[in-house]
Amino acid sequence: MIVRFGYVAMSTVIKDCSPSKTMTMASFNKLGDRDAALRRLELIARGNLHNTLRLLKHNTGSGIKVYRLTSKLVPLATHPDLQDWDPFAALAEAFLEVGEYVKKREMRVSFHPDHFTVLSTHRPEVLASSVRDLQHHLNMLLAMGLPATAKNNIHIGGAYGDKPAAATRFKQHFLELPGALQERITLENDDKTFNAVETLAVSQSLGLPMVLDIHHQWVNNEGELPWELWPEIQQTWNSPLALADVPPGGLLPPKIHASSPRSPSDPRSHADGVEITPLLAFLKRIAADTPAVDVMLEAKSKDGALFGLMEAFKELAVPGSGITLLDGASVNIEA
Repeated sequence: MIVRFGYVAMSTVIKDCSPSKTMTMASFNKLGDRDAALRRLELIARGNLHNTLRLLKHNTGSGIKVYRLTSKLVPLATHPDLQDWDPFAALAEAFLEVGEYVKKREMRVSFHPDHFTVLSTHRPEVLASSVRDLQHHLNMLLAMGLPATAKNNIHIGGAYGDKPAAATRFKQHFLELPGALQERITLENDDKTFNAVETLAVSQSLGLPMVLDIHHQWVNNEGELPWELWPEIQQTWNSPLALADVPPGGLLPPKIHASSPRSPSDPRSHADGVEITPLLAFLKRIAADTPAVDVMLEAKSKDGALFGLMEAFKELAVPGSGITLLDGASVNIEA
């Protein structure tokens, strides 16, 4: 089984390369001249896209093919007071440059809209804001010229005191989305509300690919082991929505999230690095029936955690171990 590792948005190795520089609405308003303030936002966004390209080149040098883009590429893009602003004309060249690099290097990129993007909500204004945010993420992917294999990963959302009703609302609201938004969504289990079993059921009912977060599953479960769910989770990646824009006979590997708890007293928070032992145990359990899987590392040390994990794999990759290093960010695992 080929396992590719990726990281989230920022680098702790490359200095002065933030793709998430921003401006507050208070600072925007202080500028006084609205047109000048908008040009300032576009300048910041252009710098964020430039740094994204720098990070992608850094990834290429390290063999990293899996990367989560920051949602903060364009500051204040979804702010209610700026809904008449279209930043994409001014940023078209910068977005396309990023997208062309991603396609040329055959990278897998994604977004993870924040926790305010909630389709299970019962409040119309929150739903409208959530759809607006999903549309903005789609617009960024389209501006990059990326196919539907570049996804937006979300959670089901809050339970609001009635989890079955919340799940039903999520499904209803999802089905009301335009098809272009639907085909970009993956669904992930969370660490407090919708566990992996419940998330899988919603994914299966909608034909959505499911991203299994094995850390979330560890702290929020129904007594199941994560590899017991894997055959059904893997199957969700064969749905029409999952395979949108995948060439006939092509493969979009399932994706999982991996992280380690910060401490026994704070098991839900993410540690700086990723412990290899529980991750490897899971990978070996699924290796026999999984051709490939992509692993997004959600660690505080970002790419530094990835490099640390690869060093740990290097130490274990001895004859008979069933582990073979393929490059700087991928391994082959035998069951």
